[in-house]
Amino acid sequence: MMKKTLTPFAVACSLALGAALTGCAGYGQTPAPSAGSAATGSGSLPASVCNAQPAQFVVGQNSTASVVESARQRSGAQTARILRPGQIITKEYDTQRLNLEVDGTGRILAAKCG
Repeated sequence: MMKKTLTPFAVACSLALGAALTGCAGYGQTPAPSAGSAATGSGSLPASVCNAQPAQFVVGQNSTASVVESARQRSGAQTARILRPGQIITKEYDTQRLNLEVDGTGRILAAKCG
């Protein structure tokens, strides 16, 4: 009786195919929320949703760390970011983020959520 052995090429192809199939196993599925996630199964809003109205006091001020933090706290946002002229930014909407648009000198022009 003759014993069959796999060639190194056949082993490499099998491993590559297995890795490719494993990587596609979760494609298209929505990940389950983690235990520390703010969202619950009841469809409630996250704990801190941004409201830009209370942060409007910063318009016209310089974007110092203390001014940005004060605006973030008053808006109820979890995070804040400064948007400078010509800066490349992500376009995803985040209900927990305050955006502070500034001019070239760092003076705040607008406070918006997203």
